[in-house]
Amino acid sequence: MVGDRWSLLVVRDLMFSGFETYKELLSSEEGIATNVLADRLERLEGLGIVTRERDPGDGRRVVYRLTARGIDLAPILLELGVWGVKYERGIGPTATLARRDADRESALADMRARWNQGGVRTESKEARRKSKGPKEPPA
Repeated sequence: MVGDRWSLLVVRDLMFSGFETYKELLSSEEGIATNVLADRLERLEGLGIVTRERDPGDGRRVVYRLTARGIDLAPILLELGVWGVKYERGIGPTATLARRDADRESALADMRARWNQGGVRTESKEARRKSKGPKEPPA
């Protein structure tokens, strides 16, 4: 899994971007093909890194979530992100990565707090959107 670029990007998007659905994962800026995404999700599920379940609010929708084993990849992905910001051209430091770099332990604790023991988010994506309020126009 570690040598497979797409699997790490799927885990990254589940972990840091808050993506939950196939459609959201497909919209990632790297442009993963549909067949590749389906294959990687199946592999990650087989490895016990991701779970696939029906959305309790909409039984037609499938959501993907990281398991405890998947969440344990957080320190590795965090370090890869910090390294990328530091050494790769075109990757600017985001406020989130800057904070993570400054206080890794606190950032990891905050990230893990978003998930419960079984790898399920503590709140739905819709609830997270509502709590953020309306988007403000760019300044």
